[in-house]
Amino acid sequence: MIPRLTFLGGVGTVTGSKYLLEVEGLRVLVDCGLFQGFKQLRLRNWAPLPVDPESIDVVVLTHAHLDHSGYLPLLVKKGFSGPVLTTQSTRDLCGLLLPDSGYLQEKDAEYANRHGFSKHHPALPLYTAEDALVSLTYFSPVAFRSWQRISERVSIRFQPAGHILGAAIVEVHCDDRRIVFSGDLGRPGSATMVDPTPIKQADYLLVESTYGNRRHEEQDPQDELEEIINRTAARGGTILIPSFAVGRAQSLLYHLERLKAAKRIVDLPVFLDSPMAIHASEIFCGDGGEHKLTLRQRRQACGVAEYVREVEDSKALDQDSMPKIIISASGMATGGRVLHHLKHYARDPKNTILFTGFQAGGTRGASMTEGAESVKIHGGYVPVRAEVVNLQMLSAHADADQIMDWLKNFEKPPKTTFITHGEPAAADALRHRIEEELDWTCQVPDYRDQVELA
Repeated sequence: MIPRLTFLGGVGTVTGSKYLLEVEGLRVLVDCGLFQGFKQLRLRNWAPLPVDPESIDVVVLTHAHLDHSGYLPLLVKKGFSGPVLTTQSTRDLCGLLLPDSGYLQEKDAEYANRHGFSKHHPALPLYTAEDALVSLTYFSPVAFRSWQRISERVSIRFQPAGHILGAAIVEVHCDDRRIVFSGDLGRPGSATMVDPTPIKQADYLLVESTYGNRRHEEQDPQDELEEIINRTAARGGTILIPSFAVGRAQSLLYHLERLKAAKRIVDLPVFLDSPMAIHASEIFCGDGGEHKLTLRQRRQACGVAEYVREVEDSKALDQDSMPKIIISASGMATGGRVLHHLKHYARDPKNTILFTGFQAGGTRGASMTEGAESVKIHGGYVPVRAEVVNLQMLSAHADADQIMDWLKNFEKPPKTTFITHGEPAAADALRHRIEEELDWTCQVPDYRDQVELA
């Protein structure tokens, strides 16, 4: 049987990554992500998976972000019982992200039922925190750079992708074919993370295109943070930063610590208001193998903020009128404690809502950065009068030029390069560049497309 690849997510969108590789009865699912953003995408999370979960033999995760891992508790709940192969850091971070995702879904459903704003009666979570804990028992960590045999015909290897801790490029060796999944590529020259590993060979390549039609701004993020923080403080406002709990929050702490140490910003108190980001920061401070910072630098970064663990302490931040910096999840304002802060701070023009990376279509973050005058939170509309800024140079994704530079490491063109994990304009722009500049054969697959890897 010729290996077959089915695109079950991560196409036409940056969310829901799921790629099914079939080799003579063996079914390997690379990534198992949640769809996020537009309602028509989120509804796919509730629809039956196009393939029976019980028939999947192995799941391979590129990294821990929920758009790559967040469907896994439901996959297990629906019958998957095989191993989940990850790096150790991805296992550690999923141990935070997945139960938190289930917990937030339970709380959101409970809140909707209590206040009666859901169209569903009763509102239910997609899965629970307990479901997530069960799914973690299937994880089997694999070391970077070592080949792991899955079957007689298939082996995999993880290579550092530089995106977040544990993030990997996945190489699959299948008979005489090599299939490479880029996962989310990090940015070369990052202040904190290692550069993405150069890959030299692939018969078939799946490459992400989040920023396939854009270049990151060249400004120093610390210069931009300095200006935004100081001008907000000058008008007596608070800086609220919706942040991805894993990776972005720790990068922000590093930059804020450096700015404070150099006395470049007003000495405002910094609060890290996300239990998940707090735990991720503790993992960040302990892990020394996948980033550039010394142990001392990591501890200094994590020490710049006061950690807010309890709900009552989180609520107290909104009752205190003193200017401050609040870092709170989630990064696209799709859920979590940041929603309660937005309801309070978005109304006041003294404040700044500071986004720090890609905002998927259909999310509150995308609406606000595109100039929405109000956003819907917990069934009601909140006016947006605060200054809204998005520092995309803080993104942990490679931009279009950096993706092209990474592709130039291949010694010869893959037979086909599949452009994934990008919204339509970004994916098509990257396809065009690869075809024109590298003369490679490319495809932009659609949802549920199947291709044979001859």
